[in-house]
Amino acid sequence: MSQKVSVVIEKDEFGYYAYCPELEGCQTQGDSIEEVMANIKEAIELYLETLSEEEIKEVTSKEILTTTLEVKVA
Repeated sequence: MSQKVSVVIEKDEFGYYAYCPELEGCQTQGDSIEEVMANIKEAIELYLETLSEEEIKEVTSKEILTTTLEVKVA
């Protein structure tokens, strides 16, 4: 069974940080985008293994949208 979840990836001076907003505490890091993507996929799979089917349906039914917004800085 496949599920879709949202993943947020941030880059900083130490590499990449990824987390899944639907799954509280599900986060990881990596030195490259490829590494952090593999790590977060594994983290999500392991996290979902701990949930019942009902809990999985509940957390994966959330819709999280992201966008960018241009704002003026004084």
